[in-house]
Amino acid sequence: MIQMDAFEAAAVLAQARQGDTEAFRVLVEHHSQAAFRLAYRMTGNEQDAEDVVQESFLRAYRHLGRFEQRANFATWLHRIVVNCALDVLNARRAKREQMKETLDVANSVAAPRTDRPDRAAEGSEITARVALALDQLTPQERAAFSLRHFEGRSIQEICAALGLGTSAAKQAVFRAVKKLRASLAPLHRQEFRS
Repeated sequence: MIQMDAFEAAAVLAQARQGDTEAFRVLVEHHSQAAFRLAYRMTGNEQDAEDVVQESFLRAYRHLGRFEQRANFATWLHRIVVNCALDVLNARRAKREQMKETLDVANSVAAPRTDRPDRAAEGSEITARVALALDQLTPQERAAFSLRHFEGRSIQEICAALGLGTSAAKQAVFRAVKKLRASLAPLHRQEFRS
């Protein structure tokens, strides 16, 4: 990742807005890791995350003229990434509804290699339950949760990225945490019994 101070970032952004493709490449290099982390946490799939990042930067490039200089480029880009990831999640959900009978989350999670089969089965079960719990969240809740707890974004940044008011952003994070706790509670109880 390329490190830039605020002055350098503003200069590179201004050049990119004037059509300098090399300057836009610098922006891509500077922001691609954060964009990928967010996309991966939202989609839960590396290939989908790569597709989301690529589409996000294409959209950002096409709409760079709409970007307001006084705004934060990273926040603007996060909003684009969230929207692209939501598109992928909505498409995935529609496809899953068409093929519901063939979906088996437990079989889609590969068991880790280990010398102890009981540990491998336990790890696979935990992974499957966490994936299933995240999948039960609405796209907005998943985005808000990922931004807050995986990316460490503030409520104001979540508001900007998702286009929500403060109370709506807080509620989305709260609902996500509450749903995840409820879904994963059996794992917590099971841990104490072992």
